[in-house]
Amino acid sequence: MARIAGIDLPKNKRGVIGLTYIFGIGLSTAKKILDDAGIHQDKKVSEWTDEEQNAIRTFINSNIRVEGALRSEVQLNIKRLTDINSYRGIRHRNGLPLRGQRTKTNARTRKGKRKTIANKKMATK
Repeated sequence: MARIAGIDLPKNKRGVIGLTYIFGIGLSTAKKILDDAGIHQDKKVSEWTDEEQNAIRTFINSNIRVEGALRSEVQLNIKRLTDINSYRGIRHRNGLPLRGQRTKTNARTRKGKRKTIANKKMATK
């Protein structure tokens, strides 16, 4: 089993897909990593030799910010936005969508489960 950047990669997947299990590496980055390491993209993770795994590890460590470092950077960026009271920071703080989506309907992923408000009965005269 290949362990890269603290993540156990699935053995039975192709190398390109296996690398995407690491936070911060998508499909295009995974292809670039394998090309630079000189490994065929269709080769499965279980078929990688120790030298190939080391080549991948060294490339990722030297060129790409992944996992913990990337997560902390993202959190610091969000904290900076909230501290300067920018529009996006306020939306982060309130748990609303940031990029101009409508919130009258939809937006349930950001807003969470619906909070039902019961109707008050009108007082009779």
